Amino acid sequence: MALIECRNLSKSYFKGDLEITPLAGLDLDVEQGEFVALMGPSGSGKSTLLNLIAGIDAPTSGSLRIDGRELTGMSRGQLATWRSDYVGYIFQLYNLVPTLTAYENVELPLLLHPLSRRERHEKVAFSLSLVGLADRHDHFPRQLSGGQEQRVAIARAIVTDPRIIVADEPTGDLDAASATAIMELLVGLNRDLGKTLILVTHDPRTASFAGRVLHLEKGRLIESASQEPARA
Repeated sequence: MALIECRNLSKSYFKGDLEITPLAGLDLDVEQGEFVALMGPSGSGKSTLLNLIAGIDAPTSGSLRIDGRELTGMSRGQLATWRSDYVGYIFQLYNLVPTLTAYENVELPLLLHPLSRRERHEKVAFSLSLVGLADRHDHFPRQLSGGQEQRVAIARAIVTDPRIIVADEPTGDLDAASATAIMELLVGLNRDLGKTLILVTHDPRTASFAGRVLHLEKGRLIESASQEPARA
């Protein structure tokens, strides 16, 4: 059984009188430990699919099972609890709280869990060390480079030890050198920690780091290709 199973998955919404269908009847399996890149033109359904898998949005119809659990029947509260246990989300623009230090930003997801202060400290310290920022724990976002901010965001995404990491254009706001460093970090999380990783990108170079590339167009999967992941 695949970790992620999508069957006839669709998402529609109305914009005025116009019905928009960013995702239409999609079937997809993602295995535990896979690294998958989603590509396609704007409006092809990439981010919609990412948000459905992350439990941020709910499909209009179809089935979405993750680790054997059906997400489509969950309430918002149930989805929030499930998401805090299963998913780490990496945003293009980092979404760090500017008034909090790197340590405090990474600690935020742990405040939803019944952990002691010492347990939170150990997890935050470990996550910051994994992304190479143990010596920047007391820095505020404005004191960090873009690449360092994204590393803090990655540490925040992995601090709860999620099964799945989703990333929406994680290198879109970075220069080439920083983008490569971030992708090498994500590859390491996938390879060394066994994290299932799904990212959205418009950049073929970024997609080349994945083990499989899915191409979407008008809400439908038009191509799925396995590949040898790139290395810097």
